[in-house]
Amino acid sequence: MIVDFTKQTKELIDELKKVCADFGLGNDGNESKIITQMFLYKFMNDKFGYDLKSEDKRFKDGATWEKTLQGISDAEFKKLSAKLPTNTARLNKDQTISHLFNSQNVSNFAELFDKTLVDVSNLNAKIFSVTTATSARITLFDPLSQFVADPAQKDAFCKALVNKLVNFSFEAIFTQKFDFFSTIFEYLIKDYNKDGGGKYAEYYTPHAVSKIMAKILVDKPVTNVTVYDPSAGSGTLLMNVAHEIGEKNCTIYSQDISQKSSGMLRLNLILNDLVHSIPNVIQGNTLLVPAHKDKNELKKFDFVVSNPPFKLDFSDFRDDLDKPHNKERFFGGIPTIPNKKKESMAIYLLFIQHIIFSLSDKGKAAIVVPTGFLTGQDKITKGIREKLINEKIFSGAISMPSNIFATTGTNVSVIFIDKSKINNESVFVDASNFGTTIKVDKNQKTLLSEAEEDFIVNAFIADTFDEKSSVKVTAADIKSKNYSFNPGQYIAVESTRIEISQMEFSQKMKRLSGELDELTKSASTLNAKIQEQFRKIELTK
Repeated sequence: MIVDFTKQTKELIDELKKVCADFGLGNDGNESKIITQMFLYKFMNDKFGYDLKSEDKRFKDGATWEKTLQGISDAEFKKLSAKLPTNTARLNKDQTISHLFNSQNVSNFAELFDKTLVDVSNLNAKIFSVTTATSARITLFDPLSQFVADPAQKDAFCKALVNKLVNFSFEAIFTQKFDFFSTIFEYLIKDYNKDGGGKYAEYYTPHAVSKIMAKILVDKPVTNVTVYDPSAGSGTLLMNVAHEIGEKNCTIYSQDISQKSSGMLRLNLILNDLVHSIPNVIQGNTLLVPAHKDKNELKKFDFVVSNPPFKLDFSDFRDDLDKPHNKERFFGGIPTIPNKKKESMAIYLLFIQHIIFSLSDKGKAAIVVPTGFLTGQDKITKGIREKLINEKIFSGAISMPSNIFATTGTNVSVIFIDKSKINNESVFVDASNFGTTIKVDKNQKTLLSEAEEDFIVNAFIADTFDEKSSVKVTAADIKSKNYSFNPGQYIAVESTRIEISQMEFSQKMKRLSGELDELTKSASTLNAKIQEQFRKIELTK
């Protein structure tokens, strides 16, 4: 049943994309907004109906809950709405998809359609709005007909969207959890969350990497904890950690400069029963204006995960970061502006420092880094590694396979920080040769098997090593290797040496010498034949 519904949901997404294409909006910059907002409106509409049925038996007996809704008084409706769960979006009786479907004959339907979306946004602004760093609210929905350039096509476009939604229902899967919705979410955003090379490009962390990070971080049951991502993107890392902890046991905090990503993260939170965390989604520049605070100090978190942008031109605000009040946060320093290629500025080094500063006294973190960070000798890079070792908060590193991220050729690793204990030893896993390579569009991508994922996790949480790709190393050993975090420097290479007697050695050398003589004679004969052919050619000229 779930497999069939997954297929049906993906077909709905494809149908909405087809509507956009039919009206000239395929691959348009606004297509992602249209698709994700229509998907969200339908999800919230059906969740509203599902909760009405759970609260009042009249809605179960009617032909459709929307029809029953129209028959109750406004006073009754107000009382009923007050009883619904706080994580359920509120709709008025004239704001359902069914009501829009039945109103398609009105003139200027696009205006009614847009007004409905705006009114639903305003009605639910308090709980469902994303906030900017300057405290402005980004509401749920936009008037979508504005994206159709031809005024004569606006009504038809809005009707086409409604017609795709009206015969579909999410009701059967509201009891499903993370694993189901993560698959749907990945399909929904797959064309809109690629590394486009823009400012703070929205990197998408592969599900396998996210799962590994979450399982290593959450190695025992916890409750009432905070989880933070300072470069959240669409929230893949946050969702995996929240699922590992239990959605009811944690509160999510995030910040990302991208408005598109913040909108996608909000959708992810709604799908995964984390509506209570939406007020903590901040759209803004984390490094320049970190938004989450306790009183006047930056907030400290129990878990931090991040896949920050690796390189980016932040020269516009670089000097604003280099201020006395940031000295403790950016303890290792702020990268300078290169004479050439400003876009190559190593912004991820600032995110690592910000994350270390943002950890609570018992906090734990997992950070995706370019593999070059593991051995880099520049002052900032090495200074960060030294701090992690000297303060005994470095718990380990994983070198990931090439092409684990299909959209970037950069080799990546994951480092783990743990302030909940004294780390006199650290785990290193060399997974660079793990996985199976497949082709995704025009790119190569490496997929890890479940067994490989489990092996990596167990090396950290169960101390199970195989000596060929995993090992536990003391802090003293790491210091002796110039604070290198490269697993390959600590994992012994299996010896291929074979013990043989002196007689066997002499016989083998004699045989090899004979083979070499034969090869030399053959080469000499071949060379003579070639020379003879050249002479014949010269004579015929």
